[in-house]
Amino acid sequence: MPEIAEWLKALGMSEYAERFAENGIDISVLCHLTDQDLKDIRVLLGHRRKLLAPIAELAGTVPAAPQPTLAETKPHDVAERRQLTVLFCDLVGSTALASRLDPEDLREIIGVYHRCVADTVGRFDGFVAKYMGDGVLVYISATRRRTRTTPSRRYGPAWLSLTPSCDFKRPSRCGSASALAPGRSSLAI
Repeated sequence: MPEIAEWLKALGMSEYAERFAENGIDISVLCHLTDQDLKDIRVLLGHRRKLLAPIAELAGTVPAAPQPTLAETKPHDVAERRQLTVLFCDLVGSTALASRLDPEDLREIIGVYHRCVADTVGRFDGFVAKYMGDGVLVYISATRRRTRTTPSRRYGPAWLSLTPSCDFKRPSRCGSASALAPGRSSLAI
């Protein structure tokens, strides 16, 4: 693999010669290397960019765009309507609490409340969209359970009993609205 060592030396990156040799990378393999391959053998980002251009020249091609990862896959173009419930819950009297408690104690109470709501949301296949102070914004989609019953009708009693179900001793209030929402099947919550 002296050819690779010489090639790397000509590029001013001879420090990678040993890594290329350890991974069996020779001139015949070079044109097949991707950014991810170079990352896997711990080549620094700037050096990866510097290496990919000469590799593309050797192969006689323009550098290929990185392959999309699983998280970057394109959604299907199939639209569907689904029942979506948006729910907002917050602590009753949190402003009065804030004036009486130390900020650390209040933060602990709000943290326990957020965890309680998140646990309940998880039991009903919901999604915590955002924490806002002492409030929690939740999305619940009926398509997850493949039923036509509105989530607010199915889950209403659970939200009303949120406080006892979490061993949380302070009252909370919740409001919700449900509607048909256009969307894409890959975006179902």
